[in-house]
Amino acid sequence: MTDEEAGRPAGPPRPEGAVELDAKGLRALAHPVRVQLVGLLRTHGPSTATRLAERMGLTSGATSYHLRRLAAAGFVAEDTGRGNARERWWHAVHRSTWFTDTGLADREPEAALGYLQSIVAAHTRTAQQALDALPAMPRPWRDVFDLNDWALRLTPEEATRLGAELVDLVGRYRQAGPEDATAGPDGTGRVAVIVQLLPQPAEGPEAGAAPADPATPGSRTTLGAPGDPLEGR
Repeated sequence: MTDEEAGRPAGPPRPEGAVELDAKGLRALAHPVRVQLVGLLRTHGPSTATRLAERMGLTSGATSYHLRRLAAAGFVAEDTGRGNARERWWHAVHRSTWFTDTGLADREPEAALGYLQSIVAAHTRTAQQALDALPAMPRPWRDVFDLNDWALRLTPEEATRLGAELVDLVGRYRQAGPEDATAGPDGTGRVAVIVQLLPQPAEGPEAGAAPADPATPGSRTTLGAPGDPLEGR
């Protein structure tokens, strides 16, 4: 069923290199370590379990286990052009992850909630890393740093349309990949743009209304390359 047939506004088409989550993929990513691993490989390019473990503060055994789980779900693959018999390199298979199937969220509520919690943790880590690095940034980049929030009163249809418009706007700008680890000759650098639409639970006279189901996103949830944005994202 298309968005139009379901009565939902059509969102922007998935970009090249994106993967739409199915049940198997959703269950595989319902873990914060795996979301971070995928993000690091998408951000910095191929790496080993040992190097990833050092970056994340884990053991290489833990990262190896999660990499194998991600490989079984099709998110990472062994980079056979690197390494040797003692060292396995891994690379990300996709550039981004999309989660737009509300029916899947209904069928897999625990996995959906675990995945969304992992995304929230990744967004928080991205913001904290930027804040920690802010004092050492060149002044032009310090001036770019911006935190805003607004309280709007919208219908579900208006909120969905707003989300689609924001995604479309961000999509007009150049996307960064692992090959963009350093500042370009034209002065470009990596910028993390995090878009969140957060339905708020009713309070006061509206408290009797049913709260929004956090495990059933009303629109797309996208994952580009979360985690470690200040080291070359």
